[in-house]
Amino acid sequence: MNRKGKRFALGTVLVFGLMAAWLHMADKNYVYKALYHNFADIDDHLIFHQRKIKAPPVPTPWAISRHYNKLQLPSGLMQLHQELESVAFLVVHRDSILLEKYWDGYSEESLSNSFSMAKSIVSILIGVAIKEGKIKSVDQPVADFLPSFREGDKARITIRHLLWMSSGLNWDESYANPLSMTTEAYYGSNLKKVIDRLEAVEEPGKEFEYKSGDTQVLGFVLEAATGTTLAKYAEEKLWQPIGAVHNAEWSVDHPRGNEKAYCCFFSNARDFARIGQLYLNEGVWQGDTIVDPDYVRASITPSGLLDARDGKITDFYGYQWWLLPNYKGQKIFYARGILGQYIIVIPEKELVIVRLGKQRGERQENHPREVLAMIDAVNQMVR
Repeated sequence: MNRKGKRFALGTVLVFGLMAAWLHMADKNYVYKALYHNFADIDDHLIFHQRKIKAPPVPTPWAISRHYNKLQLPSGLMQLHQELESVAFLVVHRDSILLEKYWDGYSEESLSNSFSMAKSIVSILIGVAIKEGKIKSVDQPVADFLPSFREGDKARITIRHLLWMSSGLNWDESYANPLSMTTEAYYGSNLKKVIDRLEAVEEPGKEFEYKSGDTQVLGFVLEAATGTTLAKYAEEKLWQPIGAVHNAEWSVDHPRGNEKAYCCFFSNARDFARIGQLYLNEGVWQGDTIVDPDYVRASITPSGLLDARDGKITDFYGYQWWLLPNYKGQKIFYARGILGQYIIVIPEKELVIVRLGKQRGERQENHPREVLAMIDAVNQMVR
């Protein structure tokens, strides 16, 4: 190696050494994991610490429709499944499985990441805690539960503000930036430290701005209100009461740490469908009220806030549920995750649709194109 080459090599080593030293001093060692894995994956339960959510000793399997898998998916939807690498597609009609398909080695038992569908699950658990009296109402201040919210402008933030994604907190919802709060929350090992750094920079309750941090704060509120972990509360008050067949998992920041409330609830298509069925039945499961019906209806009512992106009225989001309040004459709501994870509910036809996969398509206004395609296809098949 000539002198110029040696200088270049030495310079490179020094640069990387300085970067490594800065990352260590700035407590950003999670960046190595983020760069190594590059992007979130539906099988990330294999790389994170998980907390188990046990199914009940006696589960209640789905009934199977007499028309099970007899309906033919439109060719356009099949092509879309292939393009976006679906791994599961399930349709429940009137409490029975009407259709299900799996790809790429996945099955009815395979665990897959919910990603932000977990936000809707957290919203349900807030409703459960209100029903139990552990939370007074959605208008209770967050400061009643979290000391770090008792001073300054953060003291004005209520649970409703978080449910509506209108906290005004300075969360950085960036997925590509390895130094963003979202990346640190996903790959890091101290969620509480991330949340405690947040500051109120806008007036709460004024504008909708999608922030995973709002859901993470709700997770900590639930933990404080119930005196138990998020996973344990979900197990006792949701997963077991709705008769899930398989154990689920929730990613935590470290072995004895906190659940990533805004994402990372792992289950399968059949058991995810129970979440949709519960809300289709307005919070009632086989005669037992899990969530108060009034809370369910409020959950799927548009906030009506101004959208921080364009100043338009937010008619597409409620309490951590995405909404289509008038899609071709139907009122539809759904949970969604970043790689195209969906629990779609069409009350008018008593339908629940679940799609799990590895990619999401482009948006049509506020909704991914495949959501609309699936709704259209299933509406066409189920008259």
